Amino acid sequence: MNTEWVSSVVSRAQVHAALGEPARLAIVDRLILGDASPGELGRDLGLPSNLLAHHVKLLEQAGVIERSRSEGDHRRTYLRLKPAALTGLAPAGVRAAPRVVFVCTRNSARSQLAAALWKRHSRVPATSAGTDPAPRVHPRAVAVARAHGLSLPRTRTTHIDDVLRPRDLVVAVCDTAHEHLGTAAPDRLHWSVPDPVRADTDDAFDHALHELTDRVTRLAAAVPPSGDTR
Repeated sequence: MNTEWVSSVVSRAQVHAALGEPARLAIVDRLILGDASPGELGRDLGLPSNLLAHHVKLLEQAGVIERSRSEGDHRRTYLRLKPAALTGLAPAGVRAAPRVVFVCTRNSARSQLAAALWKRHSRVPATSAGTDPAPRVHPRAVAVARAHGLSLPRTRTTHIDDVLRPRDLVVAVCDTAHEHLGTAAPDRLHWSVPDPVRADTDDAFDHALHELTDRVTRLAAAVPPSGDTR
């Protein structure tokens, strides 16, 4: 018997078993479109901390979710779906939004790349902004975008206060922006994407683009065009 096939079947069975409990499925549903801290999950789902910890542990063991440390305050932990763990299970048409705004701190890399990717996958309008914009888009972000057939402006960055509208769906693509926004953008998703500028290497920017591509593809399936571009 093919050992790789057996291993694949065992792994898939573990995922199905993990999702066979309503609370764990609810956790996965919450994480499909955006990351969350354990506290945020417990609050959203009404689960006590001890029960949440039990379900999270089983989902981790099944290879469905993983933890990451906040790049913002360095104390918070965020839970996220592992890339491709649930390929094809993104809910379709579950979020209504006339526009999507991708936000990071400097608006120089992740948010710019996410908006460019979004325009490739969805007809819903999108833009990007920062909570503390840099003077220009990072040159490595421009280069990695060009290498993948995307186009980024070289100098145009924007503060979120200058672009945000009441009905926008905000996607914070970094921990710091998510933590700084607070209640300023209540309809918000959070993607805990590591900052490629910190490493400042081509590999770091390629990795960020790859992760953003997976997440944008998932979210685009869940936000149908409404025809309302205001």
